[in-house]
Amino acid sequence: MKTSVSFKNIVVDIICLLFVLLFVYAATSKLFDFENFKIQLGQSPLLSAVANWTSITVPVLEIIIAASLLLRHVRLVGLYASYLLMIMFTAYIYIILNYSAFVPCSCGGILEKMTWGEHLVFNICFIILAIIGILFIPVKGNVNNQ
Repeated sequence: MKTSVSFKNIVVDIICLLFVLLFVYAATSKLFDFENFKIQLGQSPLLSAVANWTSITVPVLEIIIAASLLLRHVRLVGLYASYLLMIMFTAYIYIILNYSAFVPCSCGGILEKMTWGEHLVFNICFIILAIIGILFIPVKGNVNNQ
């Protein structure tokens, strides 16, 4: 069964907006409480050595990716970047939960209310959304997608 191009475009728009909301919220939450975010990264058994660099790089990346998702001509790049960032976040959570003796504080804001396990499921859902978005973006030059 073929899915119409307009339906796919609507799904991609919704997925992109969800990622924009997630990344803008996460980035602003980190930047508004920057010192606490940096301290939490410093307490991480995996990231303590690169906490200073990571503390600024992550929110900046989140903002850049969110902006790319709003621009149609680079949306596919934004979806791939979203997918990769969510894979990295999810791998980090998985490693912390399964291989670390110390589990640091979680994210700030609303997401702080989630357990690490819930955060893992949340991230996996967003990974699936990114895959759907990537698959639903029409390939240029494909007659069937016009």
